[in-house]
Order: sequence, then C-alpha cells, then structure tokens
Amino acid sequence: MQHLSPSATPLIVSEGADWLVVDKPAHLLIHPTRPDGQFTLLEWLRQQRVGEFIAIVNRLDRETSGLVLVARSPSAASRLGKMTMRREIGKKYLAIVSGKTPERGVIEAPLGRVGGAVHIRQGVMAGGYPAVTRFARLEVKHAADGRAFSFLEVELETGRLHQIRVHLSHSGHPVCGDKIYGPDEQCYLEFIENGWTPALAEKLLLNRHALHAAALTFIWNEKPVNASAPLPEDLRSFWGSLT
Repeated sequence: MQHLSPSATPLIVSEGADWLVVDKPAHLLIHPTRPDGQFTLLEWLRQQRVGEFIAIVNRLDRETSGLVLVARSPSAASRLGKMTMRREIGKKYLAIVSGKTPERGVIEAPLGRVGGAVHIRQGVMAGGYPAVTRFARLEVKHAADGRAFSFLEVELETGRLHQIRVHLSHSGHPVCGDKIYGPDEQCYLEFIENGWTPALAEKLLLNRHALHAAALTFIWNEKPVNASAPLPEDLRSFWGSLT
C-alpha cells in the first residue's frame, strides 16, 4: 500500500450517503495516466473506502488543488453527471495571476486544441467550443521589482479543458506558475525533461500553477450542499510574500 506525505494527503471535507467532497492537494493526479505506478487520488479513495463504489465526478489538473466531487454509487454517479451537464453544480476557484486585472470581467472566447510542441495545449480559436469565464478581483499586490499580481475569484459557465488558464492567459493575465500558458510553453517541455530547476523557478516563481478549486455547491435531495477548501499553504505563502 502506498502512502502520501501529510502535506500531500487529500482530505474529505464533506460527506453524504451518496457522495464525498475531497480537497485534493496540488501535484496529485486524479486518475492513472500511464502504467508507471504513480499514486493517484482514485487509489487513495479506494484505500480509504475499501470495497465501496467510487466514481470521480469532476476532474482537476494535476497541479490544481481543491475540491473534487465523488459519487458513492452508480445511481449517484449518473445523477451527478447529469447535474454537471445541466450546470447545476456550482464551482468557484481562486487564482493568482500576473498583472493588475480589471475589477470584474467576463471572458467569452471559444476554445479548442492547438497542439504543437505541447500536444495537450488548448487555445482560443474560431469554431472552437463555446466557453465563458467570469472573474472578480479580490486584491492587488506587488513584488519587490514592482510587478503587479492580482488575486481573483473565478466562476465558469462552461467547463472546457484548461479553460480558466487559457482564458486568463488570453486576457493578458496568465496564472502564476503556469508551465504551458505562462511566459513560455517551453517551460513545460523543460520541466518534463529536467524537472523543477532554478531557471524555471526564476521564470515561473511557483512550482505549480496558482489555481485552487475553493468552493462547490449543489442541491441533493432538496438540501443544499456547500463545501469549501481554504487556499493551500504554498499559495498563501506566495501571496503573503508580496506587498
């Protein structure tokens, strides 16, 4: 049985007879992506609930921290999946981005796969899938060299792959630490080749993108479910280092 370090261990933050809400740490995969034995959230859940049906309803990128909804029965999985399609599950994210954003904004731009050197890369493109992202600026701070950073609350009207990261980058305010949509997609290729390096630290400032799924809400059996997860220590520390 594999174990995670305490700082990398998920936490069940809310639980019902038919579902769980789990706070996933950054750098933990949701599902296995290759047969290399890398530990995943799905495996952790199966260790915690031995013999129980487990189906993950919403996915987060490996580096994104925060709330993941889990169904505990086939019927709940089907029901929650349909609720997701009908946009009946509310989600709020927190993000730290480069630059001073407007106080509020709506980014409406179709998305699709652009590929290239990074085959999973998405982008804004004519004829892509409709995508709408709303944000509100909570605070602005500055680094010692004068660079501005904004702390945002973000909501999605659609749920496309990498949507928040692509839309914010497209608006000129990439998520801090983003290896694909930040200053240079070569950062991602360098990371895959060499791991985290001082050169990457200088470019990206953070060893993961500063995106956190902070709140999740839905109605279940006529009762509201409101789950939340505080900003993780690495992002709190980074924001606290600014003035």
